Amino acid sequence: MNTPLAPSYTSFDGHRRLASGSLSANALAVKQALESGAAGPVLLFDDSTGRSIDVDLRGTPQEVAQRLAGPPSAGGPDGASPAPADAVEEPRGRGRPRLGVVAREVTLLPRHWEWLATQPGGASVALRKLVEDARRASTDKDRSRQAQERAYHFMSAIAGDLPGFEEATRALFANDRPRFSQLIGDWPADVREHATRLAFGTSEAGSRRED
Repeated sequence: MNTPLAPSYTSFDGHRRLASGSLSANALAVKQALESGAAGPVLLFDDSTGRSIDVDLRGTPQEVAQRLAGPPSAGGPDGASPAPADAVEEPRGRGRPRLGVVAREVTLLPRHWEWLATQPGGASVALRKLVEDARRASTDKDRSRQAQERAYHFMSAIAGDLPGFEEATRALFANDRPRFSQLIGDWPADVREHATRLAFGTSEAGSRRED
């Protein structure tokens, strides 16, 4: 589930995928489908969340593409945004590393403070180490949860009336890919493939059941 999604957006006409890639390409595909009398519903999804989004399709295809492109970046040659003019670096003490440390209030029980006081480097160093350890330990779990949620949002919008939806949802949140693939095996191919890709970062080609 850690494979990043390459396309940013995907659009559908009913259960048929129209396009997958940039927002502009999908918006133009949606516009063409609507103007051609598509049966629909015609939906455009943000692949990072799995939620459908609305875009302004007024005007010519060129006007739509230009509007979605937005203003040019104000960043430097490398694309990075310039630092605010009023940004001033605070002086640091002798030998203190430049960590971008931010002071915030922390409320702990007395026994917690007593334990922190015994740690090498003091309370601040110990707390930073604890936070970093917790972040590393939760990374995979957080990514899995985000993938499940984006797949669920997509499935709810487009596949809620398909057979096995409820059971497939339970398999999704149980992280049971074989069961999930089995339950959506009879869904339209484009829906099945995209749901699997959102959930697991890859298509279902290698895990789908034999027809």
